[in-house]
Amino acid sequence: MTRALITGITGQDGLYLAESLLAKGYEVFGVVRGQDNPKYRMVRDLLPEVCLIKADITDLSSMIRAMEEAQPSEVYNLAAISFVPYSWENPGLTSDVTGKGVLTVLEAIRIWVGAELDRVRFYQASSSEMFGRVQQVPQVETTMLWPRSPYGAAKAFGHHLTVNYRESYGMHASSGILFNHESPRRGPEFVTRKVTRAVARISLGLQSDIRLGNLDAERDWGFAGDFVDAMWRMLQQDEPDDYVIATGRTHSIRQLLSVAFSVVGIDDWEQYIVLDEKFLRPAEVDHLVGDASKARRQLGWMPTVTFEELIQMMVESDINEQTKLDAQRHAFQL
Repeated sequence: MTRALITGITGQDGLYLAESLLAKGYEVFGVVRGQDNPKYRMVRDLLPEVCLIKADITDLSSMIRAMEEAQPSEVYNLAAISFVPYSWENPGLTSDVTGKGVLTVLEAIRIWVGAELDRVRFYQASSSEMFGRVQQVPQVETTMLWPRSPYGAAKAFGHHLTVNYRESYGMHASSGILFNHESPRRGPEFVTRKVTRAVARISLGLQSDIRLGNLDAERDWGFAGDFVDAMWRMLQQDEPDDYVIATGRTHSIRQLLSVAFSVVGIDDWEQYIVLDEKFLRPAEVDHLVGDASKARRQLGWMPTVTFEELIQMMVESDINEQTKLDAQRHAFQL
């Protein structure tokens, strides 16, 4: 039975990846930071088969202990402070977790396995935010990185470290340069989930408007469940490498709103939008759209869920969730 260790297992990618690996017959271990992590119980209830290990990717000794406990042959580093706007509010913590955390995990593997580096294969969750002020459209694996946020800079640091450990120590270390990927499990602070949850609440009469920033911002959005399949495929290759994972199609926030509101039968959605400057980025990224030809050619990977199907999935999930929450509130009041 193959053993895998996942950092960041409480996020949407960690949950989908753990489910996928369990279905493949893996024994899965997940790193959870802190004893009072509010998501510990959520993972425990959703994935009781996963063995959760309390460790901190900013602490080398705890990550070495996690390696010793899990004895993994595959390590997926998905842990990060991934909400880009927050990275301007706390760039130091973002750098420590999203950037230096990669170094901690790589060092923990190197120290744990010693000379037997072929015992472990490592996946690093890199990001399209590394491209920032894009120098090429669409972006490919060799496009120059020009991050425009502390988050993007931290991800670029981790990405270069992964390449460095591959070249310096011969480690089977691969990076997935993932473009935006969403799901019903996405946190409500992210714009896609913020929109789909607000649309659900508006349709149920629970909310009156949505406050947003730049409606013309465009992203290459895919489904998180598709993207974790690409992660696994990377670690099944004989040789490690870096891969862009993307749909190759971009959509604006306006298009996101149009599709989301159409799910609940609202065409005149502009009346529900309030523009708020506090949601504008200090430095906006340019036209992010990925070319996943290499992943398609070498990994046999392709996205299976369209943008429209993804947003419909998220809106319908949020309608169900908000309906249940509203019923619980009424029951409590009675």
